[in-house]
Amino acid sequence: MKVLVPVKRVIDANVKVRVKADHSGVELTNVKMAMNPFCEIAVEEAVRMKEAGAASEVVAVSAGPTQAQETIRTALAMGADRGVLIHSDDPLEPLAVAKLLKAVVEKEGADLVIMGKQAIDGDNNQTGQMLAALLGWPQGTFASKLELADGAMKVTREVDGGLEIVELKMPCVVTVDLRLNQPRYASLPNIMKAKKKPIETLTPADLGVDTTPRVSVLQVVEPPARKAGVKVASVAELVDKLRNEAKVI
Repeated sequence: MKVLVPVKRVIDANVKVRVKADHSGVELTNVKMAMNPFCEIAVEEAVRMKEAGAASEVVAVSAGPTQAQETIRTALAMGADRGVLIHSDDPLEPLAVAKLLKAVVEKEGADLVIMGKQAIDGDNNQTGQMLAALLGWPQGTFASKLELADGAMKVTREVDGGLEIVELKMPCVVTVDLRLNQPRYASLPNIMKAKKKPIETLTPADLGVDTTPRVSVLQVVEPPARKAGVKVASVAELVDKLRNEAKVI
């Protein structure tokens, strides 16, 4: 079974995001970048499948600028076998990424796609669902546990009311949640080995995909500063403020 894992390069989760002076987006110059945390979980799960003998090959795929190779190298150091970079210096919307991934899935003949449920920059939570729809494959989202058995994938999903278990026929698309696993740290020997693993570079044109944006960002601004709270002398005063000032009761 060949497993394809999309990975995304995002601003490191521990870095405070700053808006550009011209409000055209967020500042990326001299900012530490890293693999999207949900993508790390997806890579870890795919590597565990390979270690258990359920998967024969793990392919990490990223769409973005040349620097996205660093993200692929991280996945290779964690245990992925090879990488595919879809090079694009233009912003890529979820639908465009889904179309690119569909083309790579078909080119690679992948049997399973495991990916993060969302990226921490755009927070769209759309690409996995769009990819499943384009491929016509069953999908399991927000996965907190995966079990392979008899050519099917049993997915435990985190939903508002608790947990839901669904069984998907292979091939399928799975998006993972935080509680699926704890990603490993890449060891120094594996980091060195990752430098020798192959990364194939493609372009959207190679895959026959039009990535022209459908949405224009007009302005990016920081949220307003939170106002200081006030102390009240009694419950009656609190109720009065909630009713007449905040108007929430």
